[in-house]
Amino acid sequence: MRRIDYDTEQHQDYARGRALTERQQQTWISAFAAVLPEGRPLVGLDVGAGTGRFTPALARAFGPVTGVEPSVRMREIAQAQSRHPDVRYLASSAEDMPVPSASADYALMFLSWHHVQDKPLAVRELARVLRPAGRLLLRANFSDHHPRPWWLEHFPRGFAADAALFQPLHEVIEMFTSDGWRVAGFGTVTEPSVGTRADMLQRLRLRTLSFFAQLSPDELEAGFRRLEEAVAANPDAPAPVFAEPLLTLERC
Repeated sequence: MRRIDYDTEQHQDYARGRALTERQQQTWISAFAAVLPEGRPLVGLDVGAGTGRFTPALARAFGPVTGVEPSVRMREIAQAQSRHPDVRYLASSAEDMPVPSASADYALMFLSWHHVQDKPLAVRELARVLRPAGRLLLRANFSDHHPRPWWLEHFPRGFAADAALFQPLHEVIEMFTSDGWRVAGFGTVTEPSVGTRADMLQRLRLRTLSFFAQLSPDELEAGFRRLEEAVAANPDAPAPVFAEPLLTLERC
């Protein structure tokens, strides 16, 4: 996987390209609530918070949240977009978080696990910062449980190139369970549609998905040409939805 430097690419368009509608956000918050303890408030970590698309919503639903994000530009956007009193952002990564040991009830990693450089170190660091029985909500793609979004079929090597970004599910589980974690649950969440196929195309043109950084200029050009032709045939059709994996791990 080509590593993406969010301080030099994608940060300008990320918030627009990856924005969630209110219905989409509430769908995820409900899914998280279903696997978290019922007591409130809960202290949370949003690890790989990016531009903070979840951090304020987590604070509203569960309690104070610290967004952990290594990119200066992404943190600046997150801080500018939300002044929630129970949200703060720290310059750090999953491998080295400047928060006290056993200080959080849960951590969310939403499509950030594949960016982690030293995954075994991150497994240990997540165990350090969570309280006993604390939970990690790992919304990640897995090469053998891939959601296969509809637009990928139009790009050369589309499904294969995207799946190559991610580990197989059993490998991720083994990494955590061999370090003392247990699997608390695994399922899928179907996020409501972003709108029409034309709406989705507008977002995809911003190229804020890791997948696009893995393709050559020729592959990108060919893929977008095919995608635009397909969307032009029925632009007002609803953008298809798909089931997205959510793995819940518990610190023992």
